[in-house]
Amino acid sequence: MRCFALAGGLVLVVGTVTAGQPIPAGMKVGLPEYLRFGYQGIKQNLLRAAEKLPEADYGFRPGSMPEVRTYGQIFAHVAEGQFDACAAVKGVPNPNAGRQLERELHTKREFLEALRASFAFCDDVFAALSDADADAMVPRGEGHLSKLAMLVGVLAHASEMYGISTVYLRARHIVPPSSE
Repeated sequence: MRCFALAGGLVLVVGTVTAGQPIPAGMKVGLPEYLRFGYQGIKQNLLRAAEKLPEADYGFRPGSMPEVRTYGQIFAHVAEGQFDACAAVKGVPNPNAGRQLERELHTKREFLEALRASFAFCDDVFAALSDADADAMVPRGEGHLSKLAMLVGVLAHASEMYGISTVYLRARHIVPPSSE
């Protein structure tokens, strides 16, 4: 079951890995390295996507449904998820516990700062992952997940949110970073 769940999550990040940073010729890549490649790729794409849309469009949402996130809220949502998951893997309190970034942030600068801070907070988690500790358990809810499963979840979620952001960009006639 563990392998099936991880394989499903990894399928979601394959495009990010291969498009973001190709694997060097002859390099043998294990799962921790593969996740690092994926993390760097999605980090690059999300940050570039967040920078592309003008400030005036940060309140844009496709359609009139109020439950659909605005463009800015997509990046706040990513930041909230990354702070939460990476804090759990680090075994430290979430530095944004109790905050609701999707509601609190209003300007492009604020959304970008939160997104950048969440990546900075997660950078060492991905950098430190090794085969030796990938299966170490992290408390999550009523149970535990492996560090590897937590980080696959971070990448799957970030990839999903990046995909959603591309719809917003295309609706404003802007080419997404991964299509340049």
